[in-house]
Amino acid sequence: MTENSQQTPAPASELPTQYTPADVERPLYERWVERGYFEADAKSEKPPYTIVIPPPNVTGSLHLGHAFEHTLIDALTRRKRMQGHETLWQPGMDHAGIATQNKVEQQLAGEGKSRHDLGREAFIARVWQWKEEFGGKILGQMRRLGDGVDWSRERFTMDEGLSQAVQTIFKKLYDDELIYRAERIINWCPRCLTAISDIEVEYQDDDGELVSMRYGDGDESIVVATTRAETMLGDTAVAVHPDDERYRHLIGKLIKLPLTDRSIPVVADAHVDPEFGTGAVKVTPAHDPNDFEIGRRHDLPTLTVMDERAVITVPGPFEGLDRLEARSAIVAALREDGRIVAEKRPYVHSVGHCSRCATAVEPRLSMQWWVKVGPLAEAASGAVRDGRVKIHPQEMEKRYFDWVDNLHDWCISRQLWWGHRIPVWYGPEGQTVCVGPGEEPPAGEGWHQETDVLDTWFSSALWPFSTLGWPERTESVAKFYPNSTLVTGYDILFFWVVRMMMFGLYAMDGTPPFSEIVLHGMVRDQNGKKMSKSFGNAVDPLDWMDKYGSDALRFTLARGANPGVDVPIGEEWVQGSRNFTNKLWNATRFALMNGATVEGGLPPAERLSATDRWILSRLGEVTAQADALYDDYQFAKLSDLLFHFAWDEVFDWYVELSKSVFQAGGQPAEDARRVLGEVLDVTLRLLHPIVPFVTETLWTTLTGRESIVVTDWPVDSGFRDAAAEAEIATLQRVITEVRRFRGDQGLQPGQRVPARLHLDGTALAPHEPAIRQLLRLQPEGEGFTATATLPVEGAEVALDLSGTIDVAAERKRLTKDLAAAEKEKAQAEGKLGNEAFLGKAPEPVVEKIRGRLRKAEEDIVRLTGQLEKLPQG
Repeated sequence: MTENSQQTPAPASELPTQYTPADVERPLYERWVERGYFEADAKSEKPPYTIVIPPPNVTGSLHLGHAFEHTLIDALTRRKRMQGHETLWQPGMDHAGIATQNKVEQQLAGEGKSRHDLGREAFIARVWQWKEEFGGKILGQMRRLGDGVDWSRERFTMDEGLSQAVQTIFKKLYDDELIYRAERIINWCPRCLTAISDIEVEYQDDDGELVSMRYGDGDESIVVATTRAETMLGDTAVAVHPDDERYRHLIGKLIKLPLTDRSIPVVADAHVDPEFGTGAVKVTPAHDPNDFEIGRRHDLPTLTVMDERAVITVPGPFEGLDRLEARSAIVAALREDGRIVAEKRPYVHSVGHCSRCATAVEPRLSMQWWVKVGPLAEAASGAVRDGRVKIHPQEMEKRYFDWVDNLHDWCISRQLWWGHRIPVWYGPEGQTVCVGPGEEPPAGEGWHQETDVLDTWFSSALWPFSTLGWPERTESVAKFYPNSTLVTGYDILFFWVVRMMMFGLYAMDGTPPFSEIVLHGMVRDQNGKKMSKSFGNAVDPLDWMDKYGSDALRFTLARGANPGVDVPIGEEWVQGSRNFTNKLWNATRFALMNGATVEGGLPPAERLSATDRWILSRLGEVTAQADALYDDYQFAKLSDLLFHFAWDEVFDWYVELSKSVFQAGGQPAEDARRVLGEVLDVTLRLLHPIVPFVTETLWTTLTGRESIVVTDWPVDSGFRDAAAEAEIATLQRVITEVRRFRGDQGLQPGQRVPARLHLDGTALAPHEPAIRQLLRLQPEGEGFTATATLPVEGAEVALDLSGTIDVAAERKRLTKDLAAAEKEKAQAEGKLGNEAFLGKAPEPVVEKIRGRLRKAEEDIVRLTGQLEKLPQG
């Protein structure tokens, strides 16, 4: 540390007496954007740092999950920007095919119309109109949170550039025979009338029925059970395990299928669990994914018994019935025919529902477009296994491999109008032509384009490079691909992350889309319960931001962000974080009022007091620890580190210890002002990525400089002083011990007490002014009587309590409390010593009594100590 001869300037401006986030946050964010702080320059020679936003749905609004994720990303990008990287946080939105189409169809329904009344082109135009008028609400809310995204680069998965990227990769995959069209079982929503992805299926426990029914007669009969009796109309076999002795005589034989004029075979298949139920399962290949695979292995026919609206299509008495109506009617008919062996109602089981409309999903055989994922998944697996991509936390790698190593082909077609229309044309004689960008589609009578659109995840899988201008080899692609880090929830590890890995490696010559994958948990309520409107515990983060400020919400979320672990959050925690921002404000305001400055540099170490050297030593250590925690994505530990350093060490100790120095004046006071300025400067910069608004306001006021957003990131000074740290630790123990004694005697914190300090020969001697100030100890006067003496840390603090407390009354109170504690101890020991009681009492009751005993013993020790320290007489 060296001294600088510059004069100390006055603070750039004064701070208001109170911090009001609403007055600061909005104008401050707009100033950041106007000055271009968040814009990334592809021509820059700085090292790049890139993160793409997990694109929120155009229909969405900010929820706590978004706020949590965006806080972490913003913290990373703000720090990298301060470290001198050309930092790009890429913003944009997903077109959200099903959700957006539903919004517009609901709007049309209010007008008494459907999309079919408009026709495809007019409907799509109406969706674009809706998007311009109502979509993207979340973008404004991201500004409220402080997201440092490059708004000049905002993208949308249906914009012209991204549409070209989608068409390009579809064509490439098709030409490489990695895209094909085939009939498979998919998740079908009878309400939305489209296939939906696995992530759009939400499972919940429903009250259904389990019906056991007999197929065939006599010795050649077999009992199967189902929760979907209506699907029996499409059964084409009954399957048993090949080693199940009960059914060996039936394998290969035909049995009569009730309520139909068909007979179906009994087949042997190792998929069947002989220990579950009757050990026999009905096989409906067109309406169940497992049955479909059994059907393929045994070359069984597939019979579709329901249409797209889940209405029965089989000729006969059940034709035209909805699936639920048919279920009841078929069970009644089987019962009348004597085929029902057992019925269980209610039978609670897990049923998949469409996340958009809550309709029960129907597994359905359908002609769809698929991606052959085998070679793509192998590449995605290899990139993690060979270390090119690292997953944080590392234990999440197993979940990644479990998924990617067993990935099934991906259904990419959706029966919607809003989305990327599949670029395939069909000819009058069965021709199929895939059309790439810039190619003319085939013309002539009978040619028509595929009506399906692509799964939303198809376009979002291109997000790390399509947003940079790919398939053109733009400057942005060259500068910012591969991305540095991906931050996202573990819940979409499979659905988004893996698909980005597959497409990035495939399209970008084997280069993974990012170097590190950081997976976070889900935000839950303070009791660890999932947040949901139906549970009544959902929270609008804007309400908390309005009430406590965006920084308070951000800090609360960061403090709960242990890698890969769910995050509980309650309003009282946000309120506690608001208290922290207030503490930052008030402490900085105090520092400014007392002349704290960052100008002039630090004085030479040999001139500094032990208190100054202690806090600078701690500052260096905390800076090093903070850097390591940022690099390891340990946001919870980082936030706790900075919270306790700022509040406990800087504000509660260093500032308080410095007050007597400031009052005394002279060179020590000037040195302390420069040290305090340095400590606040570095602390605010360390905190800025997490709480950007309050730190910007305080730092610019403290330093008089342009903005903390574009200043340098602090580095560890390397200064350490173990002796000063040990000396101040001793001082802290003395002050803490005397404070505890004062509290035990019932003294008010501000109550002054005459005291004689025996500090000679100890390291505490230079700190006598601070000790007296912090402990409210006034000098001894005439008639001083040491009624209580505390030997602490080799020193002695003698107190005259004669005029401050009623010793007799205090002794009486403590004696009464001690007697009560001894009685409680005796009662607890009596119960715990009673073998008969212990033999009958539940363990929680016994443990509660053990706890009472422990507390009573602690109270006895505490109260006895207080009595011994009371003045005699």
